[in-house]
Amino acid sequence: MAKWGEGDPRWIVEERADATNVNNWHWRTERDATSWSKSKLKEVLVGLVVEGEAGRCEISDLKQVEGEASCNSRKGKLIFFYEWNLRLSWKGTVKESGEKHKGSVEIPNLSEENEVDDTEINVSKKKGEGDVLKDLMRTEGTTKVREALRDYLKALKTEFTLGMILPTKATVGQEPATERKPSGNTVQDSVSAQSVDIIGVKIPTVKILMREIFNSPADELYSIFTTKELVQKFSKCPAVIEAEKGGKLLMFDGCVSGEYAELVPSQRIVLKWRCRSWPDEHYATVALNFKDMAAQTELQLECKGVPVSNEDSTRQCWKKQYFEEIRTLLQQAKDNME
Repeated sequence: MAKWGEGDPRWIVEERADATNVNNWHWRTERDATSWSKSKLKEVLVGLVVEGEAGRCEISDLKQVEGEASCNSRKGKLIFFYEWNLRLSWKGTVKESGEKHKGSVEIPNLSEENEVDDTEINVSKKKGEGDVLKDLMRTEGTTKVREALRDYLKALKTEFTLGMILPTKATVGQEPATERKPSGNTVQDSVSAQSVDIIGVKIPTVKILMREIFNSPADELYSIFTTKELVQKFSKCPAVIEAEKGGKLLMFDGCVSGEYAELVPSQRIVLKWRCRSWPDEHYATVALNFKDMAAQTELQLECKGVPVSNEDSTRQCWKKQYFEEIRTLLQQAKDNME
């Protein structure tokens, strides 16, 4: 067998901590992209706006998403499989009359067997007038939908697969080809600042800071993050919650995992936290600080070490799947008391 620095770099004897079965030269690795794809398809399609002389239309909902997706890694190469049957809802307003109409978009077979331009897209509208909007969706709308599908496939082949092809000795130390430069502070939604770091095997990462106000005392809000029954209520999924130092965390059907690193009741929680689509064994450090404001609590979140390509999806995860669902849970509890 070749020694370090000699021969084929695929051998498992490469002197690196994560070199076992490097790039799957010795056996194939498959990663399920189904759950990730459903979220990504919704992200790129819902809210899509189509405007023209006839009026304005918008994709309002992803009503049906059936199928699966996966990625196989073998001998340093990635092989993708995906097959989707999608049904979208759209709504629109006729420019001249102000009439409002609704319809649907059917995509019966989005798969790796066909190019996006060859994928069948069918547009329909509910009975009545307003065919000008249907025509708008058939033309400009179809073009926009195809662009969104391309965005999904691009993300599947880059964002989802980050970390599946690892650096060999020849590439360690080289700068990543797509490394992003820091863009400085930005204000978007509740994000107050961000910065870029490089950690591990040259993975570009971003730090996200968020501040949210909840109509709840700090001890109650703290309990929602540390009590299994409450976590399952707002996440709407079974969960593993071991709220002690070193205790395990598993949420959203395994899409989020980690462990509790620090707990100060009603004041602070620190998590070792990751999404399933991230590079294997790569974790962010999440700090949740609870600032009691009488009947309200300011929650300050710092999420450090998020892969750059997962910045938007991670922000949306905390905003949509955590914060908005927790607000709904708190409101339901308030309504029940009344």
